[in-house]
Amino acid sequence: MDSGTLLSFLALDLLLVCVPGADWAYAISAGLRGGSVARAVGGLVSGYALHTVLATAGLAVLVARSPTLLTALTVAGAAYLVWLGWSVLRRPAVPSRAAGSAAGSDGGRVFLRGAVISGLNPKGLLLYLSVLPQFLVTGDGRLPVPAQTAALGLLHMACCAAVYLTVGLGARAVLGARPAAARAVTRTSGAAMLGMGAFLLVQHAL
Repeated sequence: MDSGTLLSFLALDLLLVCVPGADWAYAISAGLRGGSVARAVGGLVSGYALHTVLATAGLAVLVARSPTLLTALTVAGAAYLVWLGWSVLRRPAVPSRAAGSAAGSDGGRVFLRGAVISGLNPKGLLLYLSVLPQFLVTGDGRLPVPAQTAALGLLHMACCAAVYLTVGLGARAVLGARPAAARAVTRTSGAAMLGMGAFLLVQHAL
């Protein structure tokens, strides 16, 4: 795997990561609740770490070759997005010191929720099952495919950590003193998650 391949993957990966979605919404929510951005982002990255391990072990290829299993995972992710989006719409995050204290005392749940969000994120499934394999190179003198897969997966995790930390901390800095704007942004994120999940469910139902 040469530097050109890595740079091409990095450019495409950054483009995908920078598209707002469920991960963004969770990072923003964590930033507004205060004190939980690192744990939330750590959870999100751990979900992609699991994807990387499975892809490196070759299980991602098996999933891609099993339409039934792939559909089941996509539907599960879509249903979780609908539930999460509805929860955000019902209780939009509002910046406050009390919220920050509560988030700090429940870091385990914040981390676990982030891992579930990224683990079931349809965008993540798309990356590992469809996009990443296109950058794997075979032939004499090349790194083994599992090593290439692990390298690309780690690169994706680094991109996610950098972007989502920026999003979460940026939300805290920009919206922390603007409760009305924070509520509007959170509701928009929740509506986007709900709409994305509903679209995927309808698409697989047809």
